[in-house]
Amino acid sequence: MNAPILKATGLTKHFPTAGGLVRAVSDVDFTLHAGETLALVGESGSGKSTIGRLILRLIEPTAGQVEVDGKQLFTLKPRELRALRRDVQIIFQDPYGSLNPRMTVGAMLAEPLRLHGLARGRAVEAAVADLMRLVGLQPDQANRYPHEFSGGQRQRVGIARALAVQPRIIVCDEAVSALDVSIQAQIVNLLGDLRKARGLAYLFISHDLAIVRHIADRVAVLYLGRIVELAPAADLFANPRHPYTRALLSAIPTPDPGARRERTLLSGEPPSPINLPGGCSFHPRCPFAVERCRTETPQLTGDMHGTACHLWPELPPVAAAPAEPEASDRLKRLQARFQDERPLAVS
Repeated sequence: MNAPILKATGLTKHFPTAGGLVRAVSDVDFTLHAGETLALVGESGSGKSTIGRLILRLIEPTAGQVEVDGKQLFTLKPRELRALRRDVQIIFQDPYGSLNPRMTVGAMLAEPLRLHGLARGRAVEAAVADLMRLVGLQPDQANRYPHEFSGGQRQRVGIARALAVQPRIIVCDEAVSALDVSIQAQIVNLLGDLRKARGLAYLFISHDLAIVRHIADRVAVLYLGRIVELAPAADLFANPRHPYTRALLSAIPTPDPGARRERTLLSGEPPSPINLPGGCSFHPRCPFAVERCRTETPQLTGDMHGTACHLWPELPPVAAAPAEPEASDRLKRLQARFQDERPLAVS
């Protein structure tokens, strides 16, 4: 396999508060290759969005390093960082809050083109029109303001803005969670088309496991700031190892209302990130925990299917999540229903 375009090593972020340190992310390692989608999943507060913001250097780390094409992200000088920002962009969760209400869509798309010297004069207008078409919008809509678009259209504008500087990596921070289900299908379809056409790599942050299953190549499961399982998507959904991953997958709704599936119910609430338990941070909620789990922190081991659990080889087998066709068929049915609203072909 080729060298990764992004590599995180020992990535750690602690936030000081009056009550103590909030350990948002602790010693996280992962890689991302060109054309790949790596999904980060987990409960709220697991550190997914914090990792995304660290990758963009919107916040500074407490420890650890991120390399983009071999360049150390956190040691770059301002001018070097500005150049690198062309390679790494973000699509935010809220398509309205992330857009300037006082600027037209065309002005917002033109700004990064001029800032990075990608187009001048009349070429800017042509480039904006191309970006609008690329995401399924009409060029004459460039003169409108964000409030004149629907939620799905605004998210298309957000995607176009991320694409304007021709990035190689896009952080999708809950990019479809604020949209209606039918619109989610369209946006997921658009992201897939763009990835194939432009060789984009996505860091896809989401809590919707059905969407993750459809779009991701690999999945990293986070719990209280640590990766507890990292594997190819197909393998993780078919053979979840970590008890926390099993609980997440058992909560996926089934398309058949009459179907019955055994649920893995977790006791209690996640511990406070200010006062994490010793050993494995999941042990207070784990039905299989033993004394070793309370005293020794498990490391993520395994080449293709990494698992941070002392006991997973000894755990009883578990039924896999619903078969892949069911998850993807939901999107396919929605795409067929809204075929007339599909984005234009990506060139």
